[in-house]
Amino acid sequence: MSAQQRYKVHANDTAIFLGTPESIAELGLLPEKDVHLAPYLGKKKQIKQLLDWLDKSAHLRVVALYGENAEQLWADFSACFTLVEAAGGVVTSPEGRLLVFFRHGRWDMPKGKIDRGEPPEQAALREVGEETGLTELQLGPLVGYTWHIYRQGNERFLKRTWWYRMNTANTTTTPQTEEGIQEIRWVDPVTWLAEASNTYPNIREIIAAALG
Repeated sequence: MSAQQRYKVHANDTAIFLGTPESIAELGLLPEKDVHLAPYLGKKKQIKQLLDWLDKSAHLRVVALYGENAEQLWADFSACFTLVEAAGGVVTSPEGRLLVFFRHGRWDMPKGKIDRGEPPEQAALREVGEETGLTELQLGPLVGYTWHIYRQGNERFLKRTWWYRMNTANTTTTPQTEEGIQEIRWVDPVTWLAEASNTYPNIREIIAAALG
């Protein structure tokens, strides 16, 4: 199996790509006011400075770092964070409608941290049930992973979320209001992807991946 040549992480609405010069070139990016391209010089200090800049620069749409060894670049990037594992569900009804909910000013999907020793599949079912009140959930295959970074105080976190397909015949929902969930909807996924702008890029990507 060949080594991975490009990684993608989200920082809110900013996409961060880490890869080889060739894999980054495949993206067709050009330096612009909202696009930052830079060679990785092999020092974590450069990554930390970039992260500090991201904290202050809301205008950046894309950041790309490239080096000859993408796996080493990823290892150095990951070492700047505390890793958090999470799991969630891309939940559909028998009619093919998709569950989304509104929380913290954005449309999102159910997910949460994996407990110590808990399999990701079990965590995904638990979190979906807790956040939506859904029962009779049927677990499907893994859709994929999303990565995003966030900061709490002086500590930075890198979260990997395992996303699973799920379906349920019982579409009655109860929002977990103590987790900030204000509204739950069942939507047509294709129409929703085309029209919904107030959501996270990684959520859009995992829905698109689930749709195939």
